[in-house]
Amino acid sequence: MIRSAVISLFIGVLAAPALAQDEPLNPGAVAPPRLGEYPDCRDDGREFTECAPAVPDRWRLAENLGLLETKWWDPYNQNTIKGDRPIFGDDWFFVAAIVSDTVVEPRSFPLPVGIQTTTDPGDLDVFGDSDSFGFNQNLITSFSLIKGSTAYKPQDLEFRLTPVFNYNFARVEERRILYVEPSEKLTRHDGFIGLQEAFVDYHIRNVSERYDFDSVRVGIQPFSSDFRGFLFQDNQLGVRVFGNRDNNRFQYNLAAFTRLEKDTNSGLNDVTTRPRDDYVFLANLYRQDLPFPGMTSQATVVYNLNRERDDIEIDKNGFPVRPALIGNLRGRDYDVVYLGYNADGRIGRINLTASAYYALGEDRDNIFTDQQAKIRSFFVAVEPSYDRGWARVRLSGLFASGDGNPYDNVERGFDAIFENPQFAGADTSYWIRQGVQFLGGGRVIGVNGRNGVLPDLRSTKEQGQSNFNNPGLILAGAGADFDILPELRVSANLNRLWFHKTDTLEALRVQGNIDNDIGWDASSAIIYRPNFIQNVVFRLSGAALKPGDGFKQLFENDEGRDLYYSVLFNVVLTY
Repeated sequence: MIRSAVISLFIGVLAAPALAQDEPLNPGAVAPPRLGEYPDCRDDGREFTECAPAVPDRWRLAENLGLLETKWWDPYNQNTIKGDRPIFGDDWFFVAAIVSDTVVEPRSFPLPVGIQTTTDPGDLDVFGDSDSFGFNQNLITSFSLIKGSTAYKPQDLEFRLTPVFNYNFARVEERRILYVEPSEKLTRHDGFIGLQEAFVDYHIRNVSERYDFDSVRVGIQPFSSDFRGFLFQDNQLGVRVFGNRDNNRFQYNLAAFTRLEKDTNSGLNDVTTRPRDDYVFLANLYRQDLPFPGMTSQATVVYNLNRERDDIEIDKNGFPVRPALIGNLRGRDYDVVYLGYNADGRIGRINLTASAYYALGEDRDNIFTDQQAKIRSFFVAVEPSYDRGWARVRLSGLFASGDGNPYDNVERGFDAIFENPQFAGADTSYWIRQGVQFLGGGRVIGVNGRNGVLPDLRSTKEQGQSNFNNPGLILAGAGADFDILPELRVSANLNRLWFHKTDTLEALRVQGNIDNDIGWDASSAIIYRPNFIQNVVFRLSGAALKPGDGFKQLFENDEGRDLYYSVLFNVVLTY
């Protein structure tokens, strides 16, 4: 039997058509050079490899063979300034990036009016015309010099610089909104240059054959304390030691930051002023596949040390931001420790993100009592989702504790350091995107902050202090993402919002029986990516807040508005 199989195979080989000598084995492949094609390669018995022309390095091989022509403006093919090949030496790479981020934003929210400031002489109401318009243009430039072969191991060294050039425009229909002086215009043009990254990243060592490592990063750098940006997500000046273990199943961060002052209208870092006396110390540990495969768990401890009791900070529009003009109008020192657990991953077919924090510490000057007070507050958020075909449906739930007795010696309202929540629709949501002023209960105080979910009664998220005398929040929502086409996504969200406690609002407003109901927040968004790439992204979103009884009691006005709206058109172009 074996003999028959061997004979059949031999006959088959003999019967196979002969391959022409010049016919390539791999059609379309570059043919190997032949002896005599180069002047230095003569038929003297030497191998071709001994006399072949030298190739500078492996990154330039394709270009030297004439297979491609590099162009500095083409980011899709091999490009030296995009880090595809060394700029000098064997492993020094340069990476340049430019991002244009344009936002056009018509919106409405309650705006105050007074006899000395109104544009309408006959308007004596507390609230005026709520319509406004905003335009923001950021040109983000980034330059990195990197040493190391980063395709398969961590970089050895990186220097990065990211200046951002901003222009912004705003228009409102009432005075003393854009400027403190009532004589100023109803429009504002402003520009600023901020420095969002300026750091050195040094690779200390590898600790395994699979490149588990320890590194240190010093300078202005991006950092997020959790998966969804609930507590501290910012670009700040600091030192961070980070790395991993066990084939990247463990990751850790040890960090210390001093917070930079922010420009008022652009929100960018202002490195021309002295850093704030506000410090953040952080340690966290990530573990993949805990408590079960598919889920990553993170334990974190964050300490916020604030020593701005004696600071007096006036923003560039003339409004006081520190101390906040609320309660006793005094500056404060405080120490807060946040103990947190965060999870992100999946349980079978269910995607899940969860976050929980407990804040404990001490406020040296309660804004209601002028006395020292303990801080004891907590926060929980969870967002499960389910994928089926081209659709993802999700539920959102959030609870931030509120202060039910502002005159005792315990502050129970939860507040973050610098939040930027990617949750419940993120900045598509009206409540998260728009900051509503707390009119009548404080001057230049927001019920909530722009791009924030917590009703923390701060002057601003960028320049104000944390405030643990706040009403807290309960959020319940549902949403869905639909990938209609590979380049087209449609999202929709519906959130119901309540204050947890209204005692602080009632005390500050000297107004009794304020209801907990904030209202319904409905939003939708269309995201379009031509050619399925992230280099060109268009986003159009719209949101509306239908006020509940509590919101109406705080902001009732003669406009008779049943809805407040927010429209956002965003174009991001990346090179």
